[in-house]
Amino acid sequence: MIDTEILIIGGGPAGSTLARALTQAGKRVAIMDKAEFPRDKVCAGWVTPAVFQELEIDPEDYAREHLLQPIHGFRTGQIGQRQVDSDFHGEPASYGIRRIEFDNYLLRRCGAERLLGQAFRSMQRQADRWLVNGSIRAELVVGAGGHFCPVARAIGAKSPRETAVAAQEIEFEMNPQQKADCRVDGERPELFFTPDLKGYGWVFRKGDYLNIGLGREDKHRLSGHVEAFCDYLVQEGRIPRDLPGKLRGHAYLLYPHATRTLVKDGVLLIGDAAGLAYAQSGEGIRPAVESALLAAQVIVECQGDYSLGRLWPYVDKLEGRFGRRERQPVPDLKESSRARRRLARLLMKNHWFSKNFLIRRWFLHTQDRPLPASGIHIS
Repeated sequence: MIDTEILIIGGGPAGSTLARALTQAGKRVAIMDKAEFPRDKVCAGWVTPAVFQELEIDPEDYAREHLLQPIHGFRTGQIGQRQVDSDFHGEPASYGIRRIEFDNYLLRRCGAERLLGQAFRSMQRQADRWLVNGSIRAELVVGAGGHFCPVARAIGAKSPRETAVAAQEIEFEMNPQQKADCRVDGERPELFFTPDLKGYGWVFRKGDYLNIGLGREDKHRLSGHVEAFCDYLVQEGRIPRDLPGKLRGHAYLLYPHATRTLVKDGVLLIGDAAGLAYAQSGEGIRPAVESALLAAQVIVECQGDYSLGRLWPYVDKLEGRFGRRERQPVPDLKESSRARRRLARLLMKNHWFSKNFLIRRWFLHTQDRPLPASGIHIS
């Protein structure tokens, strides 16, 4: 029997960030994941400087042993139209990472007891504690297992009305011929918005690796949209014809559309398990890290009382950071007027709009100051 104060289910950036913050605060923490690490994770994999600051990682130190692709610009536009270059001089505007390396790095340094290769099966309430999988006792269970987090499912946090973004992508190491032929600049990822405004695709080179994907709020015929997008990239000479495998799928909730229950007695959800991805870009890493830092502060302030009332300030802190969690209707872009789509095409051709709104505000979130790192401050 394993006895711990806090059990975190999920070893991704949210879980490992929370584990590190809590162990530094003197808490007994275990982190469980069904996979052994390092493990593959489907993700475009760009991380802003703000995330490195919040995680207290020196990019130069990280780059000594891991792939770190500096990003100094973006190419954006609608599929089939001329792209606009938005360049950023000086320090990198963002970085490309490989999740197989990044997640393993964060997990290995977190300081918590690691229970890897163990799938979550069950949790039962016993007085003021949880019994997980019949062999782990914990006062607080934290769901950090992504969109399909089993803790969220176990407490009935998922809503049947959830509208998730569905995506398919692939990341692979290019062979010598593919590297020679690749016309994608690693320092300038390329974003392609769909004409119906329901999603976007991307192609992103990270050293010898190429990442290709497309996500949409409308899941109908997703594979067909992805196939058409890849055909377009091949015709444009952006990607090789001979991709080494099928694109893999994943899903996530956009914060304005998420209505999941975030806290119950002895339970709290963070990261994609809570449905925190940015509405415009779908990025989940920074919201995941920040939710973990906010959760850590609340958990420490609970002083061992993990009742619903003591955990509720976490919801307040999330809303203070990301906005109110009142469900906003998903726009039916099938009904978008021609004028709206025409305006979107014009704006995406505008350099000032593309750089300052599309990239700086919607994708990089430069308007949001980084949260304090893992040092816990009790107010």
